[in-house]
Amino acid sequence: MRYIGWTLMIVFWVSVGGFLHYTLPDRDIVRVVNTYEERQDLNDWTRIFWSRPDGQSDQLAARDVQFIQTVRSDGDLMVYRNEDTGWSWPPYFKFDTANLYTEANDAVSDRAAPEWFVIRHYGWRSELLSSFPNAISIKPIAGPDTPMGLPWLNIIILTLIAAFFYTIWVRWRRFRQARIDPALEEIQDNWESAGDAVQERRGRFRRWLATWRS
Repeated sequence: MRYIGWTLMIVFWVSVGGFLHYTLPDRDIVRVVNTYEERQDLNDWTRIFWSRPDGQSDQLAARDVQFIQTVRSDGDLMVYRNEDTGWSWPPYFKFDTANLYTEANDAVSDRAAPEWFVIRHYGWRSELLSSFPNAISIKPIAGPDTPMGLPWLNIIILTLIAAFFYTIWVRWRRFRQARIDPALEEIQDNWESAGDAVQERRGRFRRWLATWRS
């Protein structure tokens, strides 16, 4: 039973960590090399990796998606999608896809005269699942070695989440100490009392049999 509890706890925290890693914003220093638009099939098992800014998105089997091709400061390639999030999850309230696409087109540079930008995004890049991180914003920086500073938004969100879970844990602990533990102790005492009564009855029965034997 203990192993089942630990397994469920590990699965729960891994799921929470994966959800936060996918949803929280991240930043990359990149050089934009190209932008293009391509029609994407929205399969049932990959639909979760695409934005759903309105109710019609759930009914479409395919739609045109804008992409931004970049090269990171470490030389790795990265492709971002550019989709509105609207009022749906995650709550980035992104409605400026056209503006961001224009900024990305204006940011295109070549290797001979590179221009560097910070792209804020969320999501995962998976070639197997054909998933792309969604670009939220793009801003110019001086160079690829420019420090970006601490991710204060992520720190604040994680702090609030930790405080939320800590509050739940404290309340659960107080409730368990006030209600559950006394009830369990009472049940245990009743079982022990019942066991003592059974032992006493057995002792009396054995003594009664002993009188007959004598």
